[in-house]
Amino acid sequence: MDCGTARALKSWVDSSAKPALSGKGGGLREIKVAAHYACRRRNNSKTGKISEHGRGRAIDISGFELANGSEISVLRDWSAGSSSRALQRMHAEACGPFGTVLGPRANRFHLDHFHFDTARYRNGTYCR
Repeated sequence: MDCGTARALKSWVDSSAKPALSGKGGGLREIKVAAHYACRRRNNSKTGKISEHGRGRAIDISGFELANGSEISVLRDWSAGSSSRALQRMHAEACGPFGTVLGPRANRFHLDHFHFDTARYRNGTYCR
């Protein structure tokens, strides 16, 4: 992971993830990383542009472990349960520290995780 992405991740963890989960199971203990650096194309396709993962500027997060050992899963908890609001808050608040934020509503490739990367666009952030 490059330095800019590491800074964005720390900013998001401190300003969003920790506060969103502070009242659940003793708070955040661990982030479940589904993918980080991987030299590949977008959505693992055979053709097309290199993914931001291949540039060291992206991280995929599939869930969170709380201090009491319980887990929150993006796939399982996004739409239902007591953690849905916290997940949706963390997803929304990633827009800003990260240039691209994708989650379960973005497309079929992101149903089970958050994709955060630091790519920037002329029109600002891309959040879905």
